[in-house]
Amino acid sequence: MSTVRRTALVLTTLSAALALTACGPAEDDAAGGTVTATPAGPSTASSEPPSKPSKPATPSAPSTPSGGGSSADYDVFPCSTFDVTFTASLAEPTTSSYLLKVTNKGTKACRALGHPVVTFGDLDGAATERGAAPGIEDALRLEPGESAYAGLMGGADDGKGRTVGSIAMTMNTESDLEQTPLTASTPDLYVSPDINSVTPWVNNVEDALSL
Repeated sequence: MSTVRRTALVLTTLSAALALTACGPAEDDAAGGTVTATPAGPSTASSEPPSKPSKPATPSAPSTPSGGGSSADYDVFPCSTFDVTFTASLAEPTTSSYLLKVTNKGTKACRALGHPVVTFGDLDGAATERGAAPGIEDALRLEPGESAYAGLMGGADDGKGRTVGSIAMTMNTESDLEQTPLTASTPDLYVSPDINSVTPWVNNVEDALSL
């Protein structure tokens, strides 16, 4: 073999070896080299503050029954003689006028309806009603300890009447409730059969004596 051919063979073999050496690392990486993953950064929390819980709905106020009064008024019954104390005080002797007063002695409110029913001693009949009284829905409401007033007039001495020493009173309840009459002393009360009268219950002394 000539020197030129040997030299060419050696160069060819060396070139092949260098090529294999250059390809080795790339093939190793492709075949399963380790790949280092870049860790993801921590997620950033929302900068918006959490929403506040909603307030509970406010309950609406109960409606008031139609008719002008509160619902509590439907439980207020007429006053009877079992609910009140009673007094009679001389207001004007010339006309035999007395101030009648009742006071709620109970623990619940009651209504003083209309006129008091007043009888004179042992005389027949009751005092004549004087003046208009409000209806039951507008009647005077008495809380415990409160009072109502009425004016009783026997009348001036006209020679037709008689003198009595006491009166008896029952309350108007607009019912058939049997009441025990309340009595008061009225010394020398003259009662005219034509003039005697009694006013409705009111809430003050002045109106009771001027109606």
